[in-house]
Amino acid sequence: MTPGGTPAGSAPDQELLARAALTRVFEPGDEQAGRWLTRYGAAGLMRRLTGPAGDRGLDGVGPERLDGYRRRAAAADPAADLVLIREAGGRFVGPGSVEWPSQLDDLGDARPVGLWVRGGPDLRVWALRSVALVGARACTPYGAHMAQILGAGLAERGWVVVSGGAFGIDAAAHRGALAAGGATAAVLACGVDTPYPRAHAGLLGRIAGQGLVLAELPPGSHPTRSRFVLRNRVIAALTRGTVVVEAAYRSGSLVTARRARRLGRFVMGVPGPATSGLSAGVHELLRTDATLVTDADEVVELVGRIGELAPERRGPVLPHDLLPPAAARVLEALPAGRPADVGEVALAAGTGTDEVIGRLYELHSLGFVERRDGGWRLTGPPGDGATRTGGDRRGGH
Repeated sequence: MTPGGTPAGSAPDQELLARAALTRVFEPGDEQAGRWLTRYGAAGLMRRLTGPAGDRGLDGVGPERLDGYRRRAAAADPAADLVLIREAGGRFVGPGSVEWPSQLDDLGDARPVGLWVRGGPDLRVWALRSVALVGARACTPYGAHMAQILGAGLAERGWVVVSGGAFGIDAAAHRGALAAGGATAAVLACGVDTPYPRAHAGLLGRIAGQGLVLAELPPGSHPTRSRFVLRNRVIAALTRGTVVVEAAYRSGSLVTARRARRLGRFVMGVPGPATSGLSAGVHELLRTDATLVTDADEVVELVGRIGELAPERRGPVLPHDLLPPAAARVLEALPAGRPADVGEVALAAGTGTDEVIGRLYELHSLGFVERRDGGWRLTGPPGDGATRTGGDRRGGH
């Protein structure tokens, strides 16, 4: 298949070629461009931008901005870009092609013009079962550990881990998925042939070899601050849910989470220490707009199919937890460290002596109590957690 899904040996259709060109004309998330695309189509829009009457019908922007668009359009060489991406082992995917993830259409006029993709797997298929893991670049060891085990756990359960390829939480999430032999995708704020950060050239190469690297920007493009922010909307829309592992109050990860919420996706947060500024943004998100998660099972319970439930969480079951309520009440009435007669136990338990005698023999057969010095007492050393349930009123049950 050639870029965009056209049959091998055939040229890309004019609409796809125009979309490839327009990725050099418009910045990601340009909603005015999205409205023009809806109105004129990609090929029609390129004709208006490059023809002698290029400004005809293109309203909504000033002449200076429109002139900038026209100069970019005149300089665009989509055929050369398609050769570059093919040489890098990639392709260009546009709306309407078989590989296009339709959930990106939820972005409306801010939908990507198209996506440049490196890697073998089918983007549409992978996106159907994907989760975003995002968080702080300057993360703590705790945050990196949580991101890595979440990434590995999700990958082991057949989910695609999507992140931004950045330092910190992003890198830990990708590495966790790769280490588990699973699927991961990096959404970049630059060209897919431009490793950023440079220190992650090896990591991004591994992701492209085992998973997918994708971007809205054409080959050779470099990141800017605004492109990082706009990239987050793609991560939010592409996935079924977003998990924030660590984030300060002004973190870009919170932008991703809030965009995911507006798009109707699941939003989750991993709690951290209450004293950590890097978890403060996550905690605020959890207070207002997210679900607390601590492992991959809890994430899958939210984003997965009906019935994919996380295991029930509870402490260890102690022997006295299994006693009938009446027997437990008699056991609790026995004092610690000394024997008691039946009358004393009946008074403390608030029941009759006959009931107490029956329950004491039941407890004796189970090994909870023994007869000693003319009375009844707990077995084992005083306060033994295996037999003691609260008769010492200083602690309670």
